[in-house]
Amino acid sequence: MHADATPKSDRYVHTRVKTLMSEPPKCCICLDEFTSPALLPCGHCFCLGCIGEYWRIHGACQCPLCKAIFPTRPPLITAQTPHAGAPTEEAAVPLKAGEVPCDLCPTKRRAVKSCLVCLASYCATHLEPHYRREALGRHLLISVGKNLEDSVCRLHGRQLNKFCRSDQTCICAMCAQSEHRGHHIISVSREATKKKVKLKWRRMKLQQAIQERLSKVEKIKLSVNPKESRAQNKELIGQLEEEISELQSRSAELEQLSQTEDDLHFLQTFTAWTDTFK
Repeated sequence: MHADATPKSDRYVHTRVKTLMSEPPKCCICLDEFTSPALLPCGHCFCLGCIGEYWRIHGACQCPLCKAIFPTRPPLITAQTPHAGAPTEEAAVPLKAGEVPCDLCPTKRRAVKSCLVCLASYCATHLEPHYRREALGRHLLISVGKNLEDSVCRLHGRQLNKFCRSDQTCICAMCAQSEHRGHHIISVSREATKKKVKLKWRRMKLQQAIQERLSKVEKIKLSVNPKESRAQNKELIGQLEEEISELQSRSAELEQLSQTEDDLHFLQTFTAWTDTFK
């Protein structure tokens, strides 16, 4: 038997990856230098994260170039390229305001995706197993979220991607077929769009109420009243200023809420805000 017992296909894969590492090629998905290049059985190579996301979004294991379809998720052999940034460099970058840290990094690098099955957030490096392994590849990945438990249905463990207008609550697809069957149900994104229009209208009404009270205060201050009425006017101005302060606080909350990018988090916060100020 030949001394090199490595299967021919595996030798080809390693040779191909080694060739890729010797030059600065580009991934045709991200159009950037390879990061953890992964070679498909058809011979085409992509960043592990790029091909993993491509398969996740399209729901099928297919080569983006030759359109070859793989019935089962193929094992992806990867190798770090000398052109990619070193992990230590990425770890040295401090987290910006609002960024979520990776749950597995001791140095807390920035997370790029969250998993609704693992209920954890991962940096690009620690996310790789979700693209490499078939079992993890079936997990549901979403944009990075801070409170992952709030994104999952506590009854069915599924993503909250539906909104029941009958009950004014976020639900999962299984809820729509069981507890909320027959209710008026739309997607979370569609309901968020409707609520954002309503939010804009509420902010306009608040601003109008603030301006009305400011005008009253100015009118009282400019009015000429007998000495005995001044104390009463001062009390009235104080009451109006308190109302203005409260309305401005509500307006600031709505302004902050309007900047929320995640539709699910927006709906949950908007509902809580509406319940508070009914």
